[in-house]
Amino acid sequence: MLLYLHIPFCHRVCPYCSFYKHTPGDTPIGAFVDSLLDEARGRIASLEEKPRTLYLGGGTPSMLSPTHLRKLFGGLGEILDLRSLDEVTMEANPATFDVAKARLFRELGVTRVSLGIQSFAPHVLETLGREHDPAQASESVKVLREAGMPAVNIDLMFSIPGLSHDDWRRTVETAISLKPDHISAYNLTYEEDTAFFEGLKRGDMDADEDRDATQFFLAHDLLSAAGFEHYETSNYAQPGFHSSHNRGYWRGEDYLGLGPSAVSTLGGIRTKNLSDTAGYVRMISSLGNAVVESESLDAEQRRLERIALMLRTVEGVPLKLVDNAAVERLLDHGLAEVRGDSLVLTREGSPLVDPIAGELA
Repeated sequence: MLLYLHIPFCHRVCPYCSFYKHTPGDTPIGAFVDSLLDEARGRIASLEEKPRTLYLGGGTPSMLSPTHLRKLFGGLGEILDLRSLDEVTMEANPATFDVAKARLFRELGVTRVSLGIQSFAPHVLETLGREHDPAQASESVKVLREAGMPAVNIDLMFSIPGLSHDDWRRTVETAISLKPDHISAYNLTYEEDTAFFEGLKRGDMDADEDRDATQFFLAHDLLSAAGFEHYETSNYAQPGFHSSHNRGYWRGEDYLGLGPSAVSTLGGIRTKNLSDTAGYVRMISSLGNAVVESESLDAEQRRLERIALMLRTVEGVPLKLVDNAAVERLLDHGLAEVRGDSLVLTREGSPLVDPIAGELA
């Protein structure tokens, strides 16, 4: 069982991000933290199985003040034994913490920080609307190491408008030189309700599958040569540093999501919280929860989700879940191979995971 906390606050809203987020406004952050802890007390108490991982995402969890972080983790520590969890991950942006704050992360029980660096090219960071510069990005990794953080992940993004292949090569090489434990390399996708999506509709931006594939393989080859294990479509780790929380998602484990817009899947029931921070606080105060959507997943829905998620991983998807004729076509084209009782994508098949999953369904 996995536990996710959504922290919706950002200093600046990035033009490519479709997650629910906003700048601090009318809702006091302290009141939000109180509501998040109230929701946690009520919902975790009702679980038959207690969480084994904790992930704080957003938004920008690292922008919370030391006071708010202590309050949040102190409250969580009264509900859960944080020291017994397999992993406690916090998403962070380089411009939001210094050495003292990084040491606080560690003191509070964070064992893994995922840094939203995205690029080491200044013009690309400007396109993405990021607050930090390349020097701050590099320094943030060093700061976390100095604070004794057990695991550090760097998030990168490719196929961004204005990102040349040379830019991408230098970004990946710079990330490798910082010796993180984990690197995530995501293909930019144009999501609705983002400025980038509007730019794509206007023709100011473009999507190019050949460019996507070229930059995917460039990162794959550089990271593999540096000793990183490619264990999921977009994720690479040094041995022993795979993300336990994210692997739980890909394997189909139940998860509880807390906070505005957070989604949960528990015992075949999927729920979603209200995507409005002020409204979320009011609902928690009056009802004890903020669930506004709920559905029961039938066997076919769960099969399709398992295919889509497990196909992304190095373990692959069980053959019993997929269409045999589609499997044969993939094998003939060298896009997948059979390992034991599972179908696993090859190097050539990995960047095509989404359309392949659709074909296997």
